Amino acid sequence: MLASLHPDVIVNGETIPAAAIASEAQNHAAPRGKPGIAWRKAAQALTIRALLLQEARRRGLVPDPMELAPGRTETEDEALIRALLDQSITLPPITEEAMRAEWMKDPSRFRSAPLWDVSHILCACDPRDEAESAAALARARAILARLGDDARGFAAAAGQSDCGSRAAGGHLGQIGPGDTVPEFESALRALPEGGMTPDPVQSRHGWHIIRLNATAPGQVLPFETLRPRLAEALEKMAWARASQAFVAALARQSVISGASLDPI
Repeated sequence: MLASLHPDVIVNGETIPAAAIASEAQNHAAPRGKPGIAWRKAAQALTIRALLLQEARRRGLVPDPMELAPGRTETEDEALIRALLDQSITLPPITEEAMRAEWMKDPSRFRSAPLWDVSHILCACDPRDEAESAAALARARAILARLGDDARGFAAAAGQSDCGSRAAGGHLGQIGPGDTVPEFESALRALPEGGMTPDPVQSRHGWHIIRLNATAPGQVLPFETLRPRLAEALEKMAWARASQAFVAALARQSVISGASLDPI
């Protein structure tokens, strides 16, 4: 239905059919109830792709696909676009002054990872086994119902945990981002210092009751430590600006109907 409401896109006489745009639209986000935005984003993306491929072929470039990862190699079109951009875009070196200016905008953006002092109680189960999972959840809820707010009571209740940390009152010590499974970390990040999850949290290991004993916020990192990261970020931004300008220049020399390159 949506495809019938939009014309084909034509770029320098080359037609991009509505069916191709409809397929591409699945890769673009849009607010609920506004599929037309995804359609316009898709039409724009395919228009840019057509402009770049047309220019690469006009210059007589030959594709030389690169291996991106084991089992993943560029398509010939991707290789052509990469070759064109490599040939057309030259970036000036990133200067020390530019890196320092970017850092000085807000040094607090650049911090080391936080550390959390955490305790937990685990009621282990195989989440794929409905009966076993339900029994473990019931046990976790019963423990939670008996818990008070104090760390001493939590440590005593942790004697019922199925985790080896029960010998330390459920204490896991200090952990950082990525040290636990995603479900555990997500619940942990939502807790205030001294707080405990109001409901058991499920992970691949079973049901957890989590207590955040204390938080050590990440420290602001010095400029010297961040120099490589800042250089990489500034280079990516410069590349994005230059590639956008290159596409805009191609578009000004082209005849395009059915799509716009204006920001959406």
